[in-house]
Amino acid sequence: MKWLLLLALVALSECIYKVPLIRRKSLRTNLREHGFLKDYLKKHQLNPASKYFPEAADMLATQPLENYMDMEYFGTIGIGTPPQEFTVIFDTGSSNLWVPSVYCSSPACSNHNRFDPRKSSTYQGTSQTLSVAYGTGSMTGILGYDTVQVAGIADTNQIFGLSETEPGSFLYYAPFDGILGLAYPSIASSGATPVFDNMWNQGLISQDLFSVYLSPNDQSGSVVMFGGIDSSYYTGTLNWVPLSSETYWQITVDSITMNGEAIACSGGCQAIVDTGTSLLSGPTNAIANIQSSIGASQNSYGEMEVSCAAISSLPSIVFTINGVQYPLPPSAYVLQSQQGCTSGFQGMNIPTANGELWILGDVFIRQYFAVFDRGNNRVGLAPVA
Repeated sequence: MKWLLLLALVALSECIYKVPLIRRKSLRTNLREHGFLKDYLKKHQLNPASKYFPEAADMLATQPLENYMDMEYFGTIGIGTPPQEFTVIFDTGSSNLWVPSVYCSSPACSNHNRFDPRKSSTYQGTSQTLSVAYGTGSMTGILGYDTVQVAGIADTNQIFGLSETEPGSFLYYAPFDGILGLAYPSIASSGATPVFDNMWNQGLISQDLFSVYLSPNDQSGSVVMFGGIDSSYYTGTLNWVPLSSETYWQITVDSITMNGEAIACSGGCQAIVDTGTSLLSGPTNAIANIQSSIGASQNSYGEMEVSCAAISSLPSIVFTINGVQYPLPPSAYVLQSQQGCTSGFQGMNIPTANGELWILGDVFIRQYFAVFDRGNNRVGLAPVA
């Protein structure tokens, strides 16, 4: 009996639960293909800072969920008994789980999967409401409890949001149903316990961490791993970076350089490692300097175009974090598609009281395998294999 118990413990310690991520056309691409992008961008200037600072939403005419406009990586979860499937963004830049529900009549809900509580034998309703701001508007709904299936893990009694309104008709073209937040409970709306915290509290995973690999080129191969680290996804050793704030996955960056010269963050700055932001965002002035340095110019859609022929001659941009250099080659920060080449950098208007902040989104994470260690409040980074 003791041997059986020991073997069971060993098996649990080695178990990593993996959620495959699929790569689809982004909302921006879908809007462009349907002829709506130019009109949308004329009416709404995007500001990624509104996701992290509600006061930034008042600085520009933003819309809810705009920060997910360039997202391409999505995974599938199940909610309820039997499970109802949903495609979600695994987002380290927010903390709530929510999906559309049958109570939602917004255009954005009409062509997405909607959760029906009546079809789940384990659903428990509440009288609590939920409002998650993603700009000047918000997703509103109610909170309920049910079993959430993630990579074979049955996360029971999980609180989640059932949307009733999703403002913004453009979300009709969104390639995802909802969002599964993986940041800290301190920023969860309505005090909801995040999915990862509930997994850990129930003893469903052996290590208090999760990790993310985003495939640089292929349409498949990307994955979110719960409860462990698979070293086959990276080369060398993991470099650990302590968090500077236990809200988002926020760290301190020492400097950002190009050709050995500081181009931003010369005295150090803050950065959030965010799987829910596709581009690499920073203060407007700093990003403008980078765009100029790489020869980017604005097109009719407001996107920053770069000559595809120039990629081979552009320099790497180096982020030094906790004394370790993380170079981003031009093949990483110049995004290539059938429509041409665009810059992977985006400026954001940050409220002045918050200092210089950068968002290390998927442009960065595609180059560096990332471990989000809740047990030790740190992020691990290593070059992808």
